[in-house]
Parts: sequence; structure tokens; C-alpha cells
Amino acid sequence: MASKSILIICGGGPAPGINAVISTVAKIFLKDGYRVLGLHEGFKGIFSDKPEIKEFDFAHADRIFSRGGSTLIMSRFKPSDEKINTELFIQNNVKLLVSIGGDDTASTANRITTYLSKENISIANIHVPKTIDNDLPLPDRNPTFGFHSAKDEGVRIGNTTYEDARTSQNWFVMSTMGRSAGHLAFGIATSCHFPMMVIPEMFNNTEITFDKVVRLIISSMIKRKIENINYGVALISEGVFHIMPDSELENCGINFTYDDHGHPELGNVSKSHIFNMLVQLKLKELGISIKSRPVELGYELRCCRPIGFDLTLCTLLGLGVKKLYDEGISGCIVTANSKGEVSPLYLKDLQDGEGKISPRLVDINSEFAKLCFQNLHYLSEDDFDKAKEYVAHPEEYYFNNILKEA
Repeated sequence: MASKSILIICGGGPAPGINAVISTVAKIFLKDGYRVLGLHEGFKGIFSDKPEIKEFDFAHADRIFSRGGSTLIMSRFKPSDEKINTELFIQNNVKLLVSIGGDDTASTANRITTYLSKENISIANIHVPKTIDNDLPLPDRNPTFGFHSAKDEGVRIGNTTYEDARTSQNWFVMSTMGRSAGHLAFGIATSCHFPMMVIPEMFNNTEITFDKVVRLIISSMIKRKIENINYGVALISEGVFHIMPDSELENCGINFTYDDHGHPELGNVSKSHIFNMLVQLKLKELGISIKSRPVELGYELRCCRPIGFDLTLCTLLGLGVKKLYDEGISGCIVTANSKGEVSPLYLKDLQDGEGKISPRLVDINSEFAKLCFQNLHYLSEDDFDKAKEYVAHPEEYYFNNILKEA
């Protein structure tokens, strides 16, 4: 029989630190006499008659450790009724499937190993959680790997953009990734001292509309004009699109493409361009002369080199895979608390009654969030008299009013 091996797959989109996890897992299992196999194209390879396999040696594992991106080609493929290539596991004597990805990747890996066990193929499965959105509800509110590196890259670009705004005396309307939660936008805007940020969690007391987002941005623009500051950056999380009512998307004048389920394909449009155009139209309507330009923080955040924080975290998680496997633990997510202690986390502990995992949101009621919102620039009641030079009804541009409108 072939030497025992482990199989590593990556699902979903890239995140800084994937190579650090792969490298660490490969090295620790090679040291213990295992063959280490990587499967290109994620789950697609498991359902392929001709899977593309990469066998790791120490030299390759060592070389990729601190690189961005993923040495294994990634795929968002989700199996439906395709047939698993069981020979892949039998011929290579696979003992452990290591999956790297979000909760979808974790649940799919669980289903695959459950199916294999029914075919009398016994394989352990340990999942390493990954997303730059930081929205997996890990214990101790620990970050998902990749988040801090993506934030760091976003801050680098954000600071440069803010310097351009100050140098050119104009505004930038910026958008960044974050499908369900505003962690990335919150972290970047706060670290760059942007005068305005808009994240989905802010709209917990009012329905979100394009008009409200635009008024929040213009509130900041007018506040700064009053204080003779003629520049700034407003950062909006793409997540606001995902909680936007269908009626808003249908009536906003944007020609979306739509997926098979009839949902607009938001990845095909620049969110910053849309919001910048809407801001410019509103400014023109108000007769206010402010130049603004769009900046999209998108895919360039996903494959940057991981910073030291994530290199350490990914090393810990990679070593944690081996620890849990040696303890006979399977079907779990490997996590580490703030003390660096590794423990298993099971999907059932995260899922609600319907089997869904609620995303971890920015806690806007925390003292940190409240202080950061206070640090933004927007019209207050004390500014209303001066603001009437620019708008007839300044109360309509008051931050607290906008977020409480019926």
C-alpha cells in the first residue's frame, strides 16, 4: 500500500496567509513521515477523473511560507450530484483531509468525509477557517487569518489616498470588501482617520437606502467645508449593497447583470463608482461645488503578503491541525484563543436551528465603536446655522437623524 498521506484543499477566495498554513501543515506532517498532497481547484478536484495534484517537499513548503496568494489554485466549486473520485483517496492512502476556507468549505468537507466513511474509506477532516471579512463567529472574538493583513494593505492604500485628497484638496469615495459585515471598512477607516465611514451594522434602526448613504457622505463634506477643510475620504463597505432592499437596486439606474437566482451580480460593478456618481448628482442638485473621485479596494487586498500577525496565527493553526489529528479529533474547525491555546470547534456549535451560521458583525454598541463614530466628521446640531449656507434643511444631514429615520 502507498505511504500514508494527507490532502490539502483550498475553497472560496484568497486570503493572505493561506500559503503560511499550507507550508506549516506540510512541514509538520513531512517531519512525521507522511506524504503531503495539495489538490488544485478545491473541491472540483475531488469530483474530477483527472485531479491535478501537487506533492509537497520541504523545499517547496519552505519557499511559499511568507508569500501572498495560494500555491494551490482555488475554486468556488460547490458539488451537487457529481460523483466523488474515491480512487483519489484510496490510491494515495489519504488519512486526513485538511480544508482551508470559510464555513461553506468546512461543511462541504464534512459532507465529503461522511460520504467516504459510508464507502468504508475512513478519513479525518480538520478545517482551517479563513476570510478577510473577519465574519466567522470564532470564540474569544479571535480574528480569522488574513483579515489583519488585508486591513494593513487597505490602510496603506487608504493613507496614500488620503494624502492625495489633502494634496489635491478634493474628496475620494472609497469602497471595500465585506459581504455581510463591516470589519474591514471599520478597521481601515478608523486606522486612516477618514472623516466618514458607512458600514451595514450602522443601519440597525432604519432601512438602508442610497439616499441615506449619500446624505451621510455629504454631511461630512459640509461639516469639513464649515471648518475650512476642503478634502477627505469617505469609505463605504460593500456590505451595504447586500442589505439594500431590492426596490433600491431596481430603481437606482444601474444596469446590473443577474445570476441564475435573479440576484444582481454585485461583483461585476464598482461600488465606489456608483456611490461617487450618486454623491456628485446630489451635490449638483444642491449647488455645492466639491470634486470627488472613486477608489475601489477590492481584489488587491486578497493576495497581498501576510503581515507578522497572520504569519504567527497561521503557524499556530497549522501546528494545531497536527495536534488535533494526533489526538484523534475530526470533523472540526481548528481555532486558537488569545492565549495561543488550540482547540476544536464544531460546525453544530456555530449553526442555528436551520443549520445556518450567522456572521459575526461589528459590535457598534461597544465603547470602541462608539468612540470611533464620535471621531468622524459630520454635521451636529451646533452646525445647523452655518450649514444653511449649503443646504436648506441641515437636520436632514444630521448623522443621528439619518440612522433613525422611519
